[in-house]
Amino acid sequence: MPRFINPFSDWGFKKIFGQEINKDLLIKFLNDLLDGEHHIEDLTFKDKEQLPELKSMRGIIFDVYCTTDKGEHFIVEMQNRYQPYFTDRSIYYASRTIVNQGIKGTVETEYGKREVWNYLLAPVYTICLLNYGIDELTPTKFRTDVALMDMKEKTIFSNRIRLIYLMLPLFDKKTEAECETDFERWIYILKNMSTFERMPFEARNAVFKKLSEIADISALSVEDREKYDESLKIMLDYNATMEGAALLGRREGIEEGIKEGRKEGIKESKLDTARLMLANGEDISKIMCYTGLTESEINNLS
Repeated sequence: MPRFINPFSDWGFKKIFGQEINKDLLIKFLNDLLDGEHHIEDLTFKDKEQLPELKSMRGIIFDVYCTTDKGEHFIVEMQNRYQPYFTDRSIYYASRTIVNQGIKGTVETEYGKREVWNYLLAPVYTICLLNYGIDELTPTKFRTDVALMDMKEKTIFSNRIRLIYLMLPLFDKKTEAECETDFERWIYILKNMSTFERMPFEARNAVFKKLSEIADISALSVEDREKYDESLKIMLDYNATMEGAALLGRREGIEEGIKEGRKEGIKESKLDTARLMLANGEDISKIMCYTGLTESEINNLS
């Protein structure tokens, strides 16, 4: 039986990085990620659910969303399995956070009150931890950093939007001894944590000792253990469904069969996730954001 929680389950990831009481872990991770270029002293967790401006628009539910003591916005997303157009989704999330900064004020002019906004934007960082590779990114590179760039000069044009993709299967450090920096130690732990019998690097850094304490399954409360088990079941069921869909496609032996098998598996996985979320009393708008299902499809399940 595993000793530590799986950080790629939705609940497990938020247990580590999404709680006020453990925010020192998130601060340390982000500082190690941006070592040499940025340093965060403190951060504040914000509402993860961003409601749409219009009923016809989609809302957003971030995994982790916070602002720093300097006013920067940080979005941290975990994706365990392949999702079509994930890079587009991450750009959309960052863009919505930019747009949401457009709070207008009013000033008195000789013509009366006038709404103004000076377009001064705080930087938005979107950090995506992926347990798979993305074809449109460099297929052999673990980390991809994206910013607005001058195409001719190859220099940074603006730092207001920054996207960092970390594709864990491409992280090539196989042992503790190979990890040279704390950032590499973080990734080594996250990639392998659910298989550890002991947490590595505890003696090197107190933050890893704390991680060991909060991620220890035996130390979870009864309520937290139930939430973790439900989250793990959703993740494992989805993985099994995707593998079954791929196997079905291979058996048919034709490319059309592969496509249909994957579609069928993905759809069934979404329905299973929606059923579990309904059973736990989640709001329909939240279920729509997580699964991509329509309101009528979700209502039909209940």
